Amino acid sequence: MSETYDIVIVGGGSAGSVLGGRLSEDGTKSVLVLEAGRSDYAWDLLIQMPAALPFPAGKSLYDWKYESDPEPYMNGRRIKHARGKLLGGSSSINGMIYQRGNPMDYERWGADEGMETWNFAHCLPYFKRLENALGSPDDDLRGHDGPIKLERGPATNPLFQAFFTAAVEAGYSRTPDVNGFRQEGFGPFDKHVYKGRRLSASRAYLHPAMKRENLTVRTRAFVKHIDFDGKKATGLTYERNGKTHQVKAGEVILSGGAINTPQLLQLSGVGDAEHLRSLGIKPVAHLPGVGENLQDHLEAYIQHACPLPVSEQPSLNKARMPWIGLQWLLGRTGPAATNHFEGGGFVRSNEDVDYPNLMYHFLPLAVRYDGQKAPTDHGFQVHVGPMYSDARGSLKIRSKNPKEYPSMVYNYLSTEQDRREWVEAIRVTRRIMSQPAMKRYNAAELAPGPSVQTDEEILEWVKEDAETALHPSCTAKMGPASDPMAVVDPKTMKVHGLENLRVVDASAMPYVTNGNIHAPVLMLAEKAADLILGRKPLDPIDADFYRHGVHPADAGTVTQY
Repeated sequence: MSETYDIVIVGGGSAGSVLGGRLSEDGTKSVLVLEAGRSDYAWDLLIQMPAALPFPAGKSLYDWKYESDPEPYMNGRRIKHARGKLLGGSSSINGMIYQRGNPMDYERWGADEGMETWNFAHCLPYFKRLENALGSPDDDLRGHDGPIKLERGPATNPLFQAFFTAAVEAGYSRTPDVNGFRQEGFGPFDKHVYKGRRLSASRAYLHPAMKRENLTVRTRAFVKHIDFDGKKATGLTYERNGKTHQVKAGEVILSGGAINTPQLLQLSGVGDAEHLRSLGIKPVAHLPGVGENLQDHLEAYIQHACPLPVSEQPSLNKARMPWIGLQWLLGRTGPAATNHFEGGGFVRSNEDVDYPNLMYHFLPLAVRYDGQKAPTDHGFQVHVGPMYSDARGSLKIRSKNPKEYPSMVYNYLSTEQDRREWVEAIRVTRRIMSQPAMKRYNAAELAPGPSVQTDEEILEWVKEDAETALHPSCTAKMGPASDPMAVVDPKTMKVHGLENLRVVDASAMPYVTNGNIHAPVLMLAEKAADLILGRKPLDPIDADFYRHGVHPADAGTVTQY
């Protein structure tokens, strides 16, 4: 016999955790969350200890270990894409950086046909609802009662302070809060760390709700396809412990992320009809936008050796790790109690862009995500990359087998804009690093190194060395039914042309935002919860925000800093 629930949520990641918590709040609806991965155990140090973040990626216990097809503009390299394989999804293995994006991102969303309720004024109240921004100076723009507790910086290491000062010397600005009035500039970052421990979406939203009788969370439940009766989604078929199960649902909500959601839609007959027929799948709905519009952020690590013993590089010494781990276990203190991404900034690389198109994460040590440290006793690095590239990729299933990974091509560096902004990114970074404030800390550029100078050499280095910032998005974008590539109705989150089926995750974003995308996904899910429950949406907030070149007299609700 199959079970029946009012709502079944596919995916216990960031969006699924928010929905599981919010949709079960009033106790009137039975909610089931199905997560294909395992639980995010409280005793698992690799996901609870902030500084352990490089270790889960690439390990099958934590990571789906996706990779792209050979990228045609990156010398045929396959780019690895870590995706969380446990409750909390990627929020349980990511860098814990909280970036709302620039207000202009949401103005861009809201300017598209049918998307007016997704502009910044309509998104801001949901950011405020989810946040508890500890110590934020922009109190009127930040939330202080939400489930996501955010610690600031502190970015007190002298390397951070030198980097911020060097940015000012290079002609850029400081900002008190990149998530407040002015994103553009440099300063400490907010992070998903509270009292020395990772605060994932599942820890903030789902675990506190699990005591409710109307909420069921089931891990190791691999959904194989959506069940339809004509155009109506009636439930799901999933596999657990080697057995096939069916569940009936009043509503099915897909929250598997920008890879899993379009994959499951296509497996279930929702997508480009010609492609589905070629694989022997009977189309349920012809929606050619499923899997298209794929966007991401590519980033590179500019690494330097430091002549002074001020970096966190020694914390990578295996002989010191037991003591560092003991500090964390006993008091949640020491180098293990932070993600180390405590500051950075946003800049415009040229005068043609209206708002920052480059993001910087500064790290007071030189290391790659796979844990491979640079050959130096002391070092540091900045992560940099363009934020709103016009490159677009696609995702397509290869067969009817739900366990076969889809084909993914991101087309990094495929456009003139993308290539130009990458050259600018490296040159802007070098200008900052060459300022007087950095002189005493900068022994040598290790990567890309002094041999990389011309535009052609820079692009060749990026092709060989850059990695994804792990922000896949936009593969089932919101938009009106009149847009042939839109998949999701922005007023309801329902899949166009189908009943009882919604999408709530990063795949529904129309454009990738300016920064790490975890915070926008949380906001999107918070707003979607009200739409799903039929609640009156929170009133829009017409708050001032900074926009370069706009004078107060001409700005309306937009003010120059």
